[in-house]
Amino acid sequence: MYIIIAILIFGILIAVHELGHFTAAKMCKVQVNEFSIGMGPAILKKQGKETLYSLRLLPIGGYCAMEGEEGGSDSPRAFSNQNRLKRFFILFAGAFMNLILGAVIIVMIYSSWEAFGTNTILSLADGFPDNGYEGLMPGDEVYSINGMRIYYSNDFSTAMSLYGDRVDIVVIRDGEKVKLDNYELVMREYTEDGETTVRYGINFSVIRANTWERLKYSGYSVYNFVRLIWYSLSELIAGNFGVKDLSGPVGIVSAMNEVGHAAETVQAGMINILYLGALIAVNLAVMNLLPIPGLDGGQIFLLVVTWISEKVFRKKINPKYIGYVNTAGLVILMGFMVFIMISDVVKLIHG
Repeated sequence: MYIIIAILIFGILIAVHELGHFTAAKMCKVQVNEFSIGMGPAILKKQGKETLYSLRLLPIGGYCAMEGEEGGSDSPRAFSNQNRLKRFFILFAGAFMNLILGAVIIVMIYSSWEAFGTNTILSLADGFPDNGYEGLMPGDEVYSINGMRIYYSNDFSTAMSLYGDRVDIVVIRDGEKVKLDNYELVMREYTEDGETTVRYGINFSVIRANTWERLKYSGYSVYNFVRLIWYSLSELIAGNFGVKDLSGPVGIVSAMNEVGHAAETVQAGMINILYLGALIAVNLAVMNLLPIPGLDGGQIFLLVVTWISEKVFRKKINPKYIGYVNTAGLVILMGFMVFIMISDVVKLIHG
């Protein structure tokens, strides 16, 4: 059941992204030749007044094929013959729709929450080391960990999972920032009310949830998604992550299935899958805006390059060369996606 739901959610994420391009193109009077969800052989096709609508076999992508998207069209409604503002609007719309969808899912998840953990320390567990003026104290507002701003208690958990047991903590105490450099903070066994748990021993205060707090918490959650994505990209560039750590559609569906089965109830499983779906939606938005040929961000980058070329060098770049770059980038990107998909399948086979 969870696999089917995960595939449906992944398909919806793709559909929403391409719908963003499609809607923006129609608003700008650009001719759309085909609107497709999925890749590969077509399962269903329907010819509209102008656009061919298709559903294809492989849920690993989709496209909104516009006239003149690769250049070389004389049609006044061709994408390549629109002004830069319209082209930017169309290219940006896909990522924007994914971002909005991620935000909507998060708002739905948190709409029933009654309280949120703040970044203010309410109390410390008995036996907590290094408490007091030279360490952490009740009433401290945890401002940052290793430079990462902390807004809620969830941010604290995220930061500690990223940065390890010795961190540079900044707290706000009596209205002033206090630095605790190279502060050792590890998970230990603490016993409270007769129950022993392994945790950091910090209890954060909570605030009651109302409509404004739920919206604010949702906004910070989306912002945190973006921060985590940029952190992952920086780690990938630094070589701390490898290609083996990347996942494509197969790996994403598998991860959704796992978080669904890990939950104690079906309702909790659905919430976990939706939460992961929101993260993936934001991830698609950010990744698609990277300046890589074949991605929306790559085309936006080329828009900027051609504008600079015309302003500085007074020379217009032939649109067909832009099309060559985009086509080459798309081919490389599709090959990389196939490689990641094969890698996902191999990881599933080997457990």
